[in-house]
Amino acid sequence: MHKSLFLILLCLLLALVGCQPASTLPQQAENELDAARLFIRLALDGKFDEAKGFMLQDSVNNSYLDITAQLYQKIAAVEKEEYKASTIVIHQSTSINDSLAIVIFSNSFKNDHDTLRVVKTKDAWLVDLKYLYEHEQP
Repeated sequence: MHKSLFLILLCLLLALVGCQPASTLPQQAENELDAARLFIRLALDGKFDEAKGFMLQDSVNNSYLDITAQLYQKIAAVEKEEYKASTIVIHQSTSINDSLAIVIFSNSFKNDHDTLRVVKTKDAWLVDLKYLYEHEQP
């Protein structure tokens, strides 16, 4: 009796664990292009809180992202949908060394070329958003 009750409880426990949603841990970028792509996609979709997880955390980067999020909130709903529907175009990716890369990209909606610096810190590739605003333009 005790053995069958134990088996029933074990089966119920396994069924409950199996029905839980997938892990809610944030996805981690595998390389510099993946980090840039994940960050850009989340920003285009207006998911700035999630995009922050793929960004190098410092006060300047956080300020730039907050300003971008505020500007995004002010654009028309139609334009937001265009950003969400757009695709990311990577024009060039240059590895400076094993922990630094420069990615030039655009999106199919605006087609404006922008540049991101992606850095590897410990085991994570993160976008340094400052570079977008502070590097010299060619």
